[in-house]
Amino acid sequence: MRIVILGAGGRLGAALVRKCREKFDVVGFDHAQLDLEKADQIRDKLSPLKFDLLINCAAMTNVDLCESERDQAFAVNATAPKVLAEICSEKKVKLIHFSTDYVFDGAKNEPYVETDAAKPISLYGESKRRGEENILALEDRHLVVRVSWVFGPDRPSFVDAMIKRAREEEKIDAVAGKFSTPTYTSDIARMLTQFFDVGVPDGLLHFSNSGECSWQEYAQHALDCCRARGVPVKAKTVGGMKMSEMKNWVAQRPVYSVLSTAKYAKLTGAIPRSWRDAVSDYIERSYLKK
Repeated sequence: MRIVILGAGGRLGAALVRKCREKFDVVGFDHAQLDLEKADQIRDKLSPLKFDLLINCAAMTNVDLCESERDQAFAVNATAPKVLAEICSEKKVKLIHFSTDYVFDGAKNEPYVETDAAKPISLYGESKRRGEENILALEDRHLVVRVSWVFGPDRPSFVDAMIKRAREEEKIDAVAGKFSTPTYTSDIARMLTQFFDVGVPDGLLHFSNSGECSWQEYAQHALDCCRARGVPVKAKTVGGMKMSEMKNWVAQRPVYSVLSTAKYAKLTGAIPRSWRDAVSDYIERSYLKK
């Protein structure tokens, strides 16, 4: 089985390249090798290739930048997935595309299921939702996987930024009123291989680690894990902030965007491990060596 992975230089893409190379022939493209903003380049590079599966982890994920760079956001997050899906359909191979919890407006206050209406409140969310629609409209066996608050060793994320600050400062804060679920790239990579040859009803699947938390709770747990394992940090507690205090934010963010994994559990008979265990594992693997 030959797999092409786009976004191979990113947090999720790098994890998938590592995992898939254990069993499969993998060709990875990073942004320098394939710019998803250029539809012609996508066709020129991928159409001649022979492969059995295409996984797209690439996206324009800077939520605030998307507000001012609308054309770029829609080119990368909406038009490119359409082109990828068309190429895969022509080759009669499957596309697995990653999307986001930010397609929801955050007003539900209970975990979002796949059948809930997407109502994005940012241009980032709008562009990602359009990409989903472009893929699912083809009615092939393509799969769109929504994930949330992704972290892993290949590129720093929120949890790494908080640990870095805690090592340098005695007092740190994080937003207390925004909720979702941290999701470990290694868990996504392990999960995904189950769906390489399996069709998913409606082509849409939510995956995250289990449970939910605020950014404040997430950061506090990370610091607790560091201290329990002897990773030196100056800050012991994480103070709470309101979303309204984030003056540097341009785009709106959903207050509550927890993804239900009930459909995943029904399809696989498995429940993802808790976000707390995943974060603990990540810190043990990534910070005890440093």
